[in-house]
Amino acid sequence: MNTREFIEKLRVAQSKRLIFTNSDGDTIHTGYHLTEIKAARFDTVDCGGQVNRWPETIFQLWVPESADDEYMNADKFLRIYEKVSASIPVDENAEVRIEYGDENFFPSLYGINSISADKDALRVLLQPPATTCKARDRARSGDAQRCCA
Repeated sequence: MNTREFIEKLRVAQSKRLIFTNSDGDTIHTGYHLTEIKAARFDTVDCGGQVNRWPETIFQLWVPESADDEYMNADKFLRIYEKVSASIPVDENAEVRIEYGDENFFPSLYGINSISADKDALRVLLQPPATTCKARDRARSGDAQRCCA
C-alpha cells in the first residue's frame, strides 16, 4: 500500500481508533506512539548487477513503559503526518512500512496487507517482510540476467 492510499483511508475514518494487528490476531499495545516518520530512499545493486531505486515511507511506532490504555485515533496519527510532511518531502507513491517490535512482533519493517473498518476502529493488518532475489525474479519473468551474472 502506498502512502497516499494509507493516508486517504485514515482521513475517511478520523474518529476511529487505529489498531495495528498481525495475522495471529496480536495487536500493537494500547498507548503506542508514532515516534518518527522517515521518508527513505533506497539505492541498491542486486546480485545480477542491476541498480534498483525506490522510496518508502516508514512510520515508527513505540510503546512506552507507562503507556495509557487507549489506542491512538486516526486523526492524531494524521496530525503528526501532516506536521512531518510539511517539514520534509514525503513521496505519496512510496510504499508504506510500519517499524515496530515487541514480544509479539519481531522488530522489523512490516508492510500493510489490508485495512478494515468496523464501528469504532480501523484495523491495519501488518505483513512480515520477505526476502527475494531480484535477479532470479527477473530471470523467471523472461529477462536474461540471472543471479551473480
